[in-house]
Amino acid sequence: MKGEVHRHLEESVRPYIDLIDTLRSVGIQKDLALPTIVVIGDQSSGKSSVLEALSGIALPRGSGIVTRCPLELRLRNVTGGVSWKAVLSYRKKKIDLMNSAPASVEKYVEAAQNELAGKGVKICDDLITLEVRSPDVCDLTLIDLPGIARVPVQGQPQDIGNQIKRLIMKFIEKQETINLVVVPCNTDIATTEALKMAQEVDPDGLRTLAILTKPDLIDRGTEKNILAVIQNKVIPLRKGYVMVKCRGQQQIDEKVPLEEATQIERDFFQNHDFFRPLLDENKATIKCLAIKLTQDLVSHIKKSLPKLDEQIKKQLWEVRNELKECEAGPPQDPKGAKQFLIKILTKFNDKIKSLSLGELIVKENMFAQLRTEFKKWNDGLDNTKTSFDNSKEFSQTYRGRELPGFSNYRVFEMILQERVTKLKEPAIDSLNSIKDIVLKHFTDVSHQCFRNYPVLLNTTMNKIDNIQSSQQAKTEERIMDQFEMECMIYTQDPIYLKFLNGVSGEKFSEEQLPVFDIKSKYSEMLQAYYEIVVQRMGDQLPMLISYYMLKETAQLLSTDMLSILEEANVSDLLFEDSDVSKRRKYLQSRLGRLTAAQEALSAFI
Repeated sequence: MKGEVHRHLEESVRPYIDLIDTLRSVGIQKDLALPTIVVIGDQSSGKSSVLEALSGIALPRGSGIVTRCPLELRLRNVTGGVSWKAVLSYRKKKIDLMNSAPASVEKYVEAAQNELAGKGVKICDDLITLEVRSPDVCDLTLIDLPGIARVPVQGQPQDIGNQIKRLIMKFIEKQETINLVVVPCNTDIATTEALKMAQEVDPDGLRTLAILTKPDLIDRGTEKNILAVIQNKVIPLRKGYVMVKCRGQQQIDEKVPLEEATQIERDFFQNHDFFRPLLDENKATIKCLAIKLTQDLVSHIKKSLPKLDEQIKKQLWEVRNELKECEAGPPQDPKGAKQFLIKILTKFNDKIKSLSLGELIVKENMFAQLRTEFKKWNDGLDNTKTSFDNSKEFSQTYRGRELPGFSNYRVFEMILQERVTKLKEPAIDSLNSIKDIVLKHFTDVSHQCFRNYPVLLNTTMNKIDNIQSSQQAKTEERIMDQFEMECMIYTQDPIYLKFLNGVSGEKFSEEQLPVFDIKSKYSEMLQAYYEIVVQRMGDQLPMLISYYMLKETAQLLSTDMLSILEEANVSDLLFEDSDVSKRRKYLQSRLGRLTAAQEALSAFI
């Protein structure tokens, strides 16, 4: 084999990397983080040279921002006569580069970046995937991100540095990511922006690996300082450091092949007075880096799989429940749409009936609210049961042509009628309160059943408003009739005697009715009858309101809803709110991704 990498891992490694690639292919990274290696570095850190050495292909180069979109490199070691094959894909495009030379891949990547981010120096979050199959690469997947810019150049937004950091942070802050930081040997590692960002999200250095580049450019006498860095004495990293020497610009200009550059790299370390021991410690060369990256990635994947499986199952459960709330949506064919409309109208009518019977609680218990309002009405009645022993009520205002000492039945009626009339206003207030409660609950059921269909919902609400208004006028008329009847002053004698005995404390029968004296018994007679009025109205008004505003309204609404089938266009009624339709499509897309991911994991585990 030629190049800088060799077959160095068992065949058990490849399935793990392929599994993650499969999960990424179905788009599961939109829902949860996948184990991956992300490459970050300051501009001109040598990042592109490292990736070229690992992949064997030419990537865009130059000053300023070269990587303008996240670039996923999928490297696959293949045998059996396949010399080299590459496929570039982004958004919904896929470009087969099999007939192109590795050195020409650069222009395709650059063209993809121009299409996604526009020509120039802007960046874009969209992912470009480059899959390379060759006998000269190892099994490895990593994502290259734009180099960190400190000062914007002409054509760049003033906040380009913040834009790049935001994009980088989106990747490296995830616990599933191994952060591969590229740092030139000829700079102060402590001031490297990329390493600072990695430390911010991984302060203990548990998932950070640093690559030291350009060892041939360090000042003489600083070699021991560089060795201290590699030995984890300056900024400790659990995954440590690897030093590499890739092709320099002169070698690139002279088109020195990658395999030759690999030998040059090995010779450099072999002949270096200070860095020679790094070869034996497996801390130098691209080959060593490739082996370490693959081992780290596979180990990271193995540790992540149980959590990944748990997350997918949890999200699947959540998505399925959310989809139930969205419902399946109406069929497109007219016959199916009408059947669907009949189904949801029937469901609505069933809920309205259950609501009116107290069997359905949408958000709050409607009957508990009704009882509270009816109790207010009854308490208000009780509060009007004040004593009738008031000089004003027996004043000349009520006296007719009778002489003093005689009682007048008309006075008895007038006193009671006046007090009953005062109950009209609170009775109408109670009606209005009940109407609002019933309307709210009918509205809740309507939104529950038709929230996805604004035209149908609006039609239903208009019907509810019309029926409620008509029923309110009808109920108010019945209430006024009830008050007119109450002004007739009538009850059965036994009932009256029962209340009179209760008020007076005496035991009179129908045969022993006394002739009452105004001063001693008249107020008791009024009080006894008013007790009957209160009891009668305490029950009658709630029954009137409940019957007309709830039971009869529910019946009328159910009947009226069925007429919708005859009087309107089904497709218009089942027009869906765009947000609902979008949400269903989004959830269905997630369901597809998660289902495919679960199947892949199940087959693997």
